[in-house]
Amino acid sequence: MAKPKKHIFICTQNRGPGHPRGSCNQNGCGAVLDEFMFEFQKRNLGEKFQLTMTGCIGPCGSGPSVLVYPEGVMYGKVTKEDVVAIIDEHLLGDVPVARLSVPAEIW
Repeated sequence: MAKPKKHIFICTQNRGPGHPRGSCNQNGCGAVLDEFMFEFQKRNLGEKFQLTMTGCIGPCGSGPSVLVYPEGVMYGKVTKEDVVAIIDEHLLGDVPVARLSVPAEIW
């Protein structure tokens, strides 16, 4: 595999119900991951971009969290409906999706 143009990390941390920090799993990260995987397969994006499931990447209260490198853009409260915007605007268009970016004090 060639070096990817961008690397997308999707938090799939699961701390279980009632944990004080919460987790992206409790907030629906599974649906977000599934939608990314579906779109990657449908559009054959795996040749240009790397998609990785990860444990906690920080702001648990803002999850599901998606982190895009090399820019270092963190998205929060991502839903499966947001995935196409991230792909079209950020991955393919090189313009981060401002409405989904977490506030500067978080990331």
